[in-house]
Amino acid sequence: MIRHYGENIRLSIQGASHAPAIEMTLEGIPQGLDVDFKKLQAFMDRRAPGHNQWSSSRKESDIPHFLSGITDGKTNGDHIQAFIYNQNVHRNDYQEIKHIPRPGHADYAAWMKYGLDFDMSGGGPFSGRMTAAICIAGGMCKQWLEALGIRIGAHIAWIGDIEDHKFDPIEPDLDAIATDFPVINRASGHQMLEKIKHVQENGDSIGGIVECAIVGMPTGIGGELFGGIEGKISFGMYSIPGVKGVDFGLGFANTYHNGSETNDQFYLENGKIRTQTNHCGGILGGISNGMPILFRVAIKPTPSIAKPQKSINLQTMAEVTLHIKGRHDPCIIPRAVPVVEAMAALTIYDMILEYSSARII
Repeated sequence: MIRHYGENIRLSIQGASHAPAIEMTLEGIPQGLDVDFKKLQAFMDRRAPGHNQWSSSRKESDIPHFLSGITDGKTNGDHIQAFIYNQNVHRNDYQEIKHIPRPGHADYAAWMKYGLDFDMSGGGPFSGRMTAAICIAGGMCKQWLEALGIRIGAHIAWIGDIEDHKFDPIEPDLDAIATDFPVINRASGHQMLEKIKHVQENGDSIGGIVECAIVGMPTGIGGELFGGIEGKISFGMYSIPGVKGVDFGLGFANTYHNGSETNDQFYLENGKIRTQTNHCGGILGGISNGMPILFRVAIKPTPSIAKPQKSINLQTMAEVTLHIKGRHDPCIIPRAVPVVEAMAALTIYDMILEYSSARII
């Protein structure tokens, strides 16, 4: 089972949703980098469940416990190892459906690959719970990127048919994102919360889109073909459970326009080369062009819903009506925002290290 990510750094993840703990190991980090544990915990809290009305009622503190790699608040060159205890586990919620695949979940595909004895309670290793480990590593990478002048921020772009204000593609204001519910326009955020409440009361769920901006990115990071930034960011984003689409800049909207409309024309500003627009999302030929990198991530509705659904008992091969119990998010989008930021930070820091000797660190 592949649970590692990165080329210049290497993130490995172990554990499962209802295992005793989730563990992460981050290799390849230079010595002497500062780690602000208070800031990291605040980042972890944004993803943690059970702390607000729109998330799962499963309560987890998500406090990282570090075993190695950090001494007196600085990286020491060793592998960074950390774990999070799973404290609020309800395995019995899944006993009645132990061999009944939940529609929209990885259950059926996982059992076909690994066998019916493979533990999928709570989603097993396919669960969104695993993203807590991504946030430990990504939260630290965000801090190290900020020390280099590179900031990453994301907000809820859509939930259902309700849209937030978009980032300014030339100068995204990351400080405009609300801290309690990650939107730019609070009126839109209120409508989104009402939408989430409505689908929850009806035993259903809803998906949405997260928009992410990377500001302060140096020019010349990335490469052609397999070395492109879009491909590497997309690879990371698709490791987040529930992600079904990633696009950059205008994305699919490029197909609605002529080249004269989508080309970003160049100009000089105080001796610095910039573009008048940013339809390419800060990336040309897979390489950063110095403008903000902008992309969006589409996330499907949470598959576990209270409504009855049709499935099959894989032991008896009989068709059944499935009633899912347990604690599930009616909308995963608000808690996915920091995960998108974390995965973007991991990807960009990994790429930055490739060029560190020449220009960055």
